[in-house]
Amino acid sequence: MRIPAWTEDELLLAGALVVKNGWRELRTGHREVQELSELLRSLPIQPPEVLALPSFRSPDSVSRKTTDFMTNHKQYSGKATRCGKPTLLMIEAFTDREPEMLQAAQALEKAIGSGELHRLAPQPDEVDETGATAIEGRLLVRRALARERDPKLRRQKIQQVQRQGRPLRCEVCDFDFARIYGDLGEGYIEVHHITPLHISGARETGLDDLACLCANCHRMCHRSRPGESWRTPATLREEIRKSASAPH
Repeated sequence: MRIPAWTEDELLLAGALVVKNGWRELRTGHREVQELSELLRSLPIQPPEVLALPSFRSPDSVSRKTTDFMTNHKQYSGKATRCGKPTLLMIEAFTDREPEMLQAAQALEKAIGSGELHRLAPQPDEVDETGATAIEGRLLVRRALARERDPKLRRQKIQQVQRQGRPLRCEVCDFDFARIYGDLGEGYIEVHHITPLHISGARETGLDDLACLCANCHRMCHRSRPGESWRTPATLREEIRKSASAPH
């Protein structure tokens, strides 16, 4: 059986290790490499038969990946090792958004250590239609989607909007399910974390941290593209405005 390619979650953790080491590689004997190897083998991503392979994310393989990060960084003057596009995208993300990416790695480590991610079922939308996951990693997307689908949280947000006398419609595009679908759409809306959970931290979600969105805008807020894996409702509104004003 072949060793699976590195996932975004694994690359996120490896990249954080290299960045914290000053963009220098770490050898197999480094304590940090040994610990990361153990952590990667504990992620709820791969099937048991993969985890049983002795070479899967071994300290040697982790060390080689840190070398990929170092030698493919734009400031490295030597010869770059060969690596795949996901690694190059992760290097670019850390280069452009280092504080945010380190924050995401820390959130992932905490979620793994708490056992939370092992209890979460895979979410239908954690991988987009291209097959790519968010640059911060599939597990953090899974965590966010699972929380947004909490029926209690959604119900409380809807009740808050109704108490305030506001119409229950998308906060980005103003789509109103009841106006379009009648009784079938009455009281329906989706909720979205305005700030991604890896940035806001593991604090308890408040209702003001949530936005009411239609299904399309919700998916666009989560849709990933190189170097960007989420956007706030305000950012999405700006995307719509720019698209509407652009010549076609």
